[in-house]
Parts: sequence; C-alpha cells; structure tokens
Amino acid sequence: MHIKKYDTDFSRRSFLEKTVKGIGAAGVIAPLWPLIANGADMSKAYPDELLSIEMQTKGKIKPGDVITADNVEHVKHLLDPVAYMQVKTMGRRIHIVEPVKDITQLYPAEYLEATLRNKGKAVLDSDGNVWTKDGKPWIGGNPFPEPKNGVEAQYNLTMSWGRHDWSQYAVRDWDIDNNGSLSYQYDFVWSELNTTSRADGQVWKGKEDLLRYQSVFFTAPNDSAGTSFLNIWHYDQRKFPELHGYIPAFRRVRQFPTNQRFEPLVPGITLFLSDAWAAGDPLQTWGNYKIVGRQPMLGCIGPRNFHGGYHDNWEKPVHGGPKDQTFFDTYMELVPECIVLESEPTGYARAPVGKRRVWIDVRNQMYVAYVTYDRRGDIWKSFEPHYAQQSNDKMTNMDGTHPAWSWSSVHSHDVQSNRMSRFVQAKGVTGGYKTNFNPGDVDVYNKYLTVQAMQRLGG
Repeated sequence: MHIKKYDTDFSRRSFLEKTVKGIGAAGVIAPLWPLIANGADMSKAYPDELLSIEMQTKGKIKPGDVITADNVEHVKHLLDPVAYMQVKTMGRRIHIVEPVKDITQLYPAEYLEATLRNKGKAVLDSDGNVWTKDGKPWIGGNPFPEPKNGVEAQYNLTMSWGRHDWSQYAVRDWDIDNNGSLSYQYDFVWSELNTTSRADGQVWKGKEDLLRYQSVFFTAPNDSAGTSFLNIWHYDQRKFPELHGYIPAFRRVRQFPTNQRFEPLVPGITLFLSDAWAAGDPLQTWGNYKIVGRQPMLGCIGPRNFHGGYHDNWEKPVHGGPKDQTFFDTYMELVPECIVLESEPTGYARAPVGKRRVWIDVRNQMYVAYVTYDRRGDIWKSFEPHYAQQSNDKMTNMDGTHPAWSWSSVHSHDVQSNRMSRFVQAKGVTGGYKTNFNPGDVDVYNKYLTVQAMQRLGG
C-alpha cells in the first residue's frame, strides 16, 4: 500500500497554519518565491493535489471538461458562491483548462521584474502607508509578495491597479436585465496613470504626493457620450480621492461626494468606482482587514481568456441566462493557493456595502474573485475578472517587446436585482479609441486625465 506524503489533509493543515500564524510565504512543499527568482517551475512549490483538478475532484473533472449544472457540485469548494449559483441555476458553463505553470504568463514583464528587484524593501509607517525602507514612495512591483496580514495583501492590489505605469482600456459593455434582455450597451474608455508605485521606479513629474490619475469617459451611445469621471488619488491612503464628473446635459464639471463610489456610473450598468480591481477606494478608507483562509480556487487566468485570435475586436461568445446572452464563455484553471481576504468600508458612514470578500492568487497577488455583501450580510454583487497574456494580437508592454498582460473581460453581477454587466477589453471602441499600454509620445495626462480634458472629451 502506497501512502502519499502530501495528501489533501496535509495541504489543508498547511493552509490553516499559515492563516492562524500569519505566515506570508506562498507554497506548501517548497517556498514559492525562491523558485520564481531562480526561474524554476513554480509548480514545484505545491503537491500534486493542488495542481490537478482531477485529484481535487477525485477523478470527476479533468481539463477539457465543461462545468454545468450537472457536475458543478464536484467543484463547489473551488468556486465563489455567486459563480456556483450562476452555473447551478442560470445555465452558465465554465470550460476547464490545464493550469499555467510559467510565472511570466501571470504578470506584465516589467511589473514582475520590479517585484523581484524590490522584494523586501517595503515597510508600513505609523500611519499605515507603504514606503521604501529609506522613506521614499513605493518604487514598483508588489510591495508585499508574501503578505503576512490583510493590509499587506490589499496593498498589492491598491498600489498599481492594472500593473502598467499607464493603461488605456477600450471597453465594450453589455447590460443584461433580470429577464435576460439587453437593456443598455455602452462603449467607454478607462485610463490609469501612476505617478508613484511605478514599475520603472520613477516618480512621474515629481508628484510624490499622488498615487494615480484615473479617468473614465463614455463614447457611445449618443445620449451618454461625453459622460466622464476623473479620480485623483493621494498617496496617503487615509485621504479620499478627488472625484470630478462631467455630465454633457449640464455642460459643466462638478465635484462629487465620496459616497458616490458605490453607485452606477451610468444608468443600467452595475459597475461602481469602488469595484475597480477589488481596490477601488483608498486602502485606509476600509478597515478590519483579515485573512480568513487559504484554499485552492478556480480562476480565469490563462491565455484562452484572450480572444484576440478569435474576434477582430477581442469580443467573446456568450451563453446562459433566460435568453442565452448573460455570460461570456470563460476558461478556468486550478489556482493552487489563494488568500481569502475580508474587509469593511469603515470610512463611509452611508456605504451600502457591509463587507467584501476577495480571493487572491498568491503567485501574482491579483484577485480572481470578489463578492460584496450588504449591511444585512446578504450577498449583493460579484465582480469576476478574467485575465490573459495578450499575445495573439502582438499587444506589448511599456518597453514594446514583451507580450502585454491584462484583464480581458469581467462579469459584474448584481445578484439582488439579477442584473449583469459584462464587458470586454476591446481592441477599439466608438470614437477611434484603442486599448494601449505604451503611450509613446502621446501626452496622456493632458489628453485624458485633467478637468480640462474631461470638458473637451465631453464637448
């Protein structure tokens, strides 16, 4: 009789010990980050039962299978509760694929290099902000690649959302109502420019007091075109961002109160500013951060989730729901170790959210699932990201040589109203705007990230 050294119970005990003791190191049978730094196969950090969906499901599910209502019970422990419900009761299907083993497929190349280069240089000050050990603003990459507590884990999400120093996403959105019909369809552009916490290690234009500029502006349909919002984030995570909005009907920019971070950007959409990257608000305007567990998880993280080779505008096939158009086709794989992180919106007296739960892949410290709960403790929304290395269309990172990595699509599901906003990072949208991570000679700040730019874009 062969007795396995590393069985399911061994992994569970390892995860429980890390959770209770606040051990930050990823990996079960070997530390993960020394393997990454030495260019070794990161799967060597985990036993077979955390790398194989077949072992997780006792042979019931294997790569190539499709999860449906008929077999979803076998993977219930690997899904967030909303994804499970979508499959069980709404006709969603999830394709299972072989897991990624190459760490370079889980990061933008420059961001991974910065994480390796700067590992161990981040500290938290008495105010709870992150700095280098010599007191400078953070210099790029994940500040805490092996987080020991919830605050450190959240900082990995907060400091550089898209993990590019500048990103422009051309976004096409479809909003599905509770009877499965298309109620709205929007095109918009989302732009992010980090002034600090940049993979290039620089401070943009000397703005050490800021973290980022971020704007979103709608380009279609005509009755919403020109609607735009500008967030200016302070580096100090105790401060609320400056939030400016331009509404074409009023032809003026106004400053919005902070609690409007929990409201739809335009009619029919379920996307809130607070949802962005599971870190849409400054870190210290939320509190009671706690790591409540570690577990394997199914996540949409591999190259099959990029449709650049299948659709000219990177759009995706749809299925499920009452009229077979509620969900994108998605490809999930087994993520061997996720941190389960909870927090509460302590800085917002009128926040409709009671808490959020986030599942974070320890290998790249990026979230793979995000669920919010209302003040009664009932599930409210799910914000499910799908990531991919964008190699098919030769999209490139900031240096113009490496394949780009980014999100490819999102399911934003308001469970209580049963409305779904599903959107893709498209190649281009109305107005001629393109997805881009390499600004070249374009002055992106003056073109997209000022109050004057909002007025011009909305005019």
